[in-house]
Amino acid sequence: MNNRVSILPSLLAADFGNLEAEIKRAEASGADALHLDVMDAHFVPNLSFGPDVVALSRRVAPGFYRHVHLMMTRPDLYLEPFAKAGAQTIQIHVEADCDIHTELKRIAGMGLRPALVLNPETPVEAVYPYLGETPEILVMTVHPGYGGQKFIAECLSKVTDIRRRVPGIDIMIDGGANGETSVQAVKAGANMIVAGSYLFKQEDMRAAVAAMRASF
Repeated sequence: MNNRVSILPSLLAADFGNLEAEIKRAEASGADALHLDVMDAHFVPNLSFGPDVVALSRRVAPGFYRHVHLMMTRPDLYLEPFAKAGAQTIQIHVEADCDIHTELKRIAGMGLRPALVLNPETPVEAVYPYLGETPEILVMTVHPGYGGQKFIAECLSKVTDIRRRVPGIDIMIDGGANGETSVQAVKAGANMIVAGSYLFKQEDMRAAVAAMRASF
């Protein structure tokens, strides 16, 4: 675990009419990585974007780390396209309809960072069998599918549980993050914060990222 808390703007909250400029704005904010939420309209009730947007982010901001969250029923069918597009971390859900052990190994075998995601309604015990196979767990703090939802503080007990079990693991939260809820998450044990609406709605994203860092 890094002592420094990583901040990741979620591209889902960007102005899709100016996507290239929004990616560059996120990079210029001083954030650590770009978070790209891929939704299949089956696992979650929304459809977002595919590998082309990941490839766009690589093209316009090649040095800005690309963190791809596959909210998909069958992420195993799409690992290669997202890897080729430029994903550097690929997150899959523990609730997905595939063999999680196998797919985490496949992601690592591509030279990428494998990560596992846990939905709010899923008990923390669901990730226990995989804790030795991934360097990163994402605890969802909203129900995945749409941005701008209210933070579910009850999910932070999962963060604390995982941190206690594996002190060195990276733990991310995603959903409802702002200046206040991010502090709660970090106190619970998170060291990676995804913030979408909160950051992209800021006129000065760089100042907002700096303020978040100063609060931890």
